[in-house]
Amino acid sequence: MTVMTSKKTYAALAAFHAVDAVASIGPIAPIKKSLDDVGLPEDVRPVLPVVHAAAAVGLLSVFRFPWLARLTTFMLTVYFVLAVGSHVRVRDWSPNLVAASSLLAFYGALTVKGPPR
Repeated sequence: MTVMTSKKTYAALAAFHAVDAVASIGPIAPIKKSLDDVGLPEDVRPVLPVVHAAAAVGLLSVFRFPWLARLTTFMLTVYFVLAVGSHVRVRDWSPNLVAASSLLAFYGALTVKGPPR
């Protein structure tokens, strides 16, 4: 079993998204600045905690429903395509672009590899 197929990887990513969901409520200052930098409209921002919470649940589904975890990684790949596109659109070459690009590549690889059955 590799990092890409380990259920522990999915659990760790679920914890990351759970924390991100909580941090997105409000949101905390660094997240607010990043959202401002890419020009995300205020009326869309309340959806982000829901998206991250759903991602956490979807990733945790790897223990009972591996197909749902794979669908979740695919949807997170789409999410990070949009995030990277937003940074590039406004020419935001900050570390946030590097983070979003890294997560895009990682979730894309997870989608291709898939969880263990």
